[in-house]
Amino acid sequence: MTAEAPIAPALSYGRLIPVTVHFDDLDALGLLHNARYPLMVERAWTELCQEYGVRFEGDWATAGDACNAVRELRVSYEAPVTRPGAYAVHLWVERLGTTGLTYGFRFCSQDGTVTYARGTRVLVRLDAATMRPAPWSETLRAAGRELLRPAH
Repeated sequence: MTAEAPIAPALSYGRLIPVTVHFDDLDALGLLHNARYPLMVERAWTELCQEYGVRFEGDWATAGDACNAVRELRVSYEAPVTRPGAYAVHLWVERLGTTGLTYGFRFCSQDGTVTYARGTRVLVRLDAATMRPAPWSETLRAAGRELLRPAH
């Protein structure tokens, strides 16, 4: 794992959310532990959602779009993170369905130019009472459309 991280194109869609890698996020080899990438991506996603008013405040019955579950998570590790410091997570929406949402992510340098890992995560909106799939609100749908990645 001595290859250099691939250079990403300039950020033209989605949002770049700052994250911090701490010394204790590194494993015994001095690399960012593989389980920390999804954790940091989720924290960045939560921060982004809160900017759009989607948050869990202790009551699932009123949680709305914050009541969701992960259906799938895929991560590809491209280059090692070898030191603590300031990084970022680039987030965007790949697909926005009635009850499901797929967002893409890159764990990257603070300026978004170097990619260390990338992947997708599929969320399903749930009804808090039945725990069955439920439609996203129009508020979430509008935010999702704003974050949609252009067709490639």
